[in-house]
Amino acid sequence: MSGPLILGIETSCDETGVAVVAGHEVLASVLATQIEAHARFGGVVPEVAARAHVEAIRPMVHLALRQAGVHSDQLDAVAATQGPGLIGALMVGFSFGKALAWSLGAPFVGIDHMEGHLFAPRLEHEDFSPPAVVLLVSGGHSQIVHMRGWGSYEVMGATIDDAAGEAFDKLARFMGLGFPGGPAIDRASEGGDPSIVDFPRALRDRPYDFSFSGLKTSVVTYLEKAKEQKSVPPLADVAAAIQEAIVDVLVDKTFQAVEATGVSRVAGGGGVLANRRLRQRLQEEADRRGVALHLPSPGLCTDNGAMIAAAGEFRLERGDITAWGADVSSSLRLDAP
Repeated sequence: MSGPLILGIETSCDETGVAVVAGHEVLASVLATQIEAHARFGGVVPEVAARAHVEAIRPMVHLALRQAGVHSDQLDAVAATQGPGLIGALMVGFSFGKALAWSLGAPFVGIDHMEGHLFAPRLEHEDFSPPAVVLLVSGGHSQIVHMRGWGSYEVMGATIDDAAGEAFDKLARFMGLGFPGGPAIDRASEGGDPSIVDFPRALRDRPYDFSFSGLKTSVVTYLEKAKEQKSVPPLADVAAAIQEAIVDVLVDKTFQAVEATGVSRVAGGGGVLANRRLRQRLQEEADRRGVALHLPSPGLCTDNGAMIAAAGEFRLERGDITAWGADVSSSLRLDAP
């Protein structure tokens, strides 16, 4: 092992992620998912999520330590997500992590969830380093970040309404495909023809910002009209067209940011980056432009404790220790002073 031994805790939404990381080496990473608990509601219910975290947090911490083969007394620090996210969910992991660090006499580091995603590629790509343009896309966030250096970020663009993951979830629910929507539409799109419907690509005049609410309205209107006319195309075609509309915008705006900043590296994070079509298109465009692409494996794209531990190591080295009286925040911003 090289580097400090960090326990990372992630509870910003509906997954309890805990990991033990030493330097850039992930010694253990475990996850308790809540998909079944929320599936019948078609989306994440904050109160249900918080209660599930309370039940899962202690067993997950014990499991991660056991898989890593370390005792809590050996930890150099504890890191936990401080925000943004669901307040109740955040409080569970943040409070548990703070209490654990206090009991061990170890430093505690509160981490911005989105900064955690920025550090995920570092765990698998030794050659990844800033400057880079990073596409962050998840259920609650869609952002393009100019990563000037570790700890130095500019949010170049963000969603003005629904994030990409929200659009997938809402459309999948409307189409009866289940939850979470991203994987459901990805599966349904297999073998489909995306050219069957040309759904809108919004905000062409704003190079880095996203808007997906109009796409949702367009899909619903199209399907309702097609149903009335008894001319609904195959599900695979509709799913492929939806997916292509979202992917087109994400890829196009990411590489507009590459052109504007002149960087030679692109990275990504967030659960939507597990989408096969998005990963394919990003790789194709990066290859075409001669740009290096650093995407985490799907398991590190979704919320996880390893990325929080990795960001925690960086903050620990900088001396950014979180005060014991600190609290969670649903509105943390990467580029806040």
